[in-house]
Amino acid sequence: MKKILLISDTHNYLDPLLIKHINYSDEVWHAGDIGSNKLCLEIQQLKPLRAVFGNIDDIDVRSNYPENLFFTCEDLSVFITHIGGYPGKYPAKIKSELLKHKPKLFICGHSHILKIIFDEDLNLLHINPGAAGIQGFHKTKTAIRFEIEKGEIKKLAIIELGNRTLIN
Repeated sequence: MKKILLISDTHNYLDPLLIKHINYSDEVWHAGDIGSNKLCLEIQQLKPLRAVFGNIDDIDVRSNYPENLFFTCEDLSVFITHIGGYPGKYPAKIKSELLKHKPKLFICGHSHILKIIFDEDLNLLHINPGAAGIQGFHKTKTAIRFEIEKGEIKKLAIIELGNRTLIN
């Protein structure tokens, strides 16, 4: 069993409220627009990090993290990218990757809109954790935590970190 903290769109801001959630987790997954390698190092000092780069990330971040990440965690196939759309609205390139790899969990960021949708057509769970940073149009900073055990997602919970304009 693995406890996962899922974040995206931090834009180089690590909310202090996330620290307790990082400490509770076994791994942190970041769906892009990280902001800097410094932020990644802060997370990695606490827990292992799996991440992809986003459209705002510079060459330093892009040299350390891929655009697309495919892996298996506790018998669950996972695909993480930054700009991925959502069920019924996937970009052609992403739809092709989904059909090729057939993940059971598809994660993306970019929109700053938290979404959890089961895609019946592709038989996968789509998750966008919203945005955990303070840049963007979102009103509330969000993240998601869940557990994976024997190929199943359990105890999925939305974490609200407060108003994005307030630095906690």
